[in-house]
Amino acid sequence: MESELFGHLKGSFTGADKDKQGLFQAAKGGTLFLDEIADLPLQIQVKLLRVIQEKAVRPVGSQKEEAVDVRLLSATHKNLAREVELGNMRQDLFFRINVIELAVPSLRERLEDLQELTLTILNKIAKEDATTVCEIDDEALASLRQYSFPGNVRELENILQRAATLCEDKIIRAANLEFMNTPQAAETVEEIHPQAISDNAAQINDIVPESSSNDIPSDFSLEKHLESIEIGAIEKALEETRWNKTAAAKKLGMSFRSLRYRLKNLGLD
Repeated sequence: MESELFGHLKGSFTGADKDKQGLFQAAKGGTLFLDEIADLPLQIQVKLLRVIQEKAVRPVGSQKEEAVDVRLLSATHKNLAREVELGNMRQDLFFRINVIELAVPSLRERLEDLQELTLTILNKIAKEDATTVCEIDDEALASLRQYSFPGNVRELENILQRAATLCEDKIIRAANLEFMNTPQAAETVEEIHPQAISDNAAQINDIVPESSSNDIPSDFSLEKHLESIEIGAIEKALEETRWNKTAAAKKLGMSFRSLRYRLKNLGLD
């Protein structure tokens, strides 16, 4: 990373077979944008601070500094003041870069922009792929508005890219939207439908007595009972969402494609 930012000289480390200009040298006289600055290692933060203060960089393997005149813009999705408290970011660097702060609201905080962003992204996809621009129907837009977008606009771009690839007749429908699960948002079926789980668990207990002295009935099938639990949870989710499969998949903590596969395998489709 040090080499990428500040450059290096030939022979300064293994694989350095020629001199390389760093990002600061390449941006000389212009603007350099550093994304996710809070994720920089502390040792790089020290060197970045020096560059900002001295307005000069020292390439890896060099004994001389090179003057640079760069306007620095940085971005992060983290709370930098909090990162300073946690020891993940140097306080002196924080004060150096925090000259003008511009807070950009997340996508879920500005859903009024969702339709315009969606149309802009679809136009961008069509231009990149040299194809006709896809349309998106009202139900699909409604599904997008109900989603929390933990991945922000980048996630919206990925969702639309997949949908544009999978849709038919160049019209994106709700069934084409696949929302990804995240560790923060993922929920277990037990948390969503405790009653469905407990009802089916009671059925298992009726057939499989708790007493270890009783044998499991010869006609007992664990696979069938696990299947009945799954069916109960899926049916309840579909009922609660009025058979909106996209919303039901979200409730169950799975992708739309996974739900569709399960519905087909369980004979519910």
